[in-house]
Amino acid sequence: MRYEFKPSGVCSRNISFDVEDGVVKNVVYTGGCNGNLQGIGKLVEGMKVDEVIARLDGIKCGVRSTSCPDQLAKALRKSIGE
Repeated sequence: MRYEFKPSGVCSRNISFDVEDGVVKNVVYTGGCNGNLQGIGKLVEGMKVDEVIARLDGIKCGVRSTSCPDQLAKALRKSIGE
């Protein structure tokens, strides 16, 4: 299933991704640091949702209380109803 998430507190404006049988696929960020965000998408491709959340949750960007990876963790939580 395809999900869309509007992140807050970061440079990216949207995160879209698929979750199929508990596995993350096709992560695409709109806005933000393009190369880094493409890298995050490729790194989490094929990982279980819970594993991605465990690895990315709580990452901060500079003095911000969140980051684009942390926002992906939040989006994934929302997608599984947490």
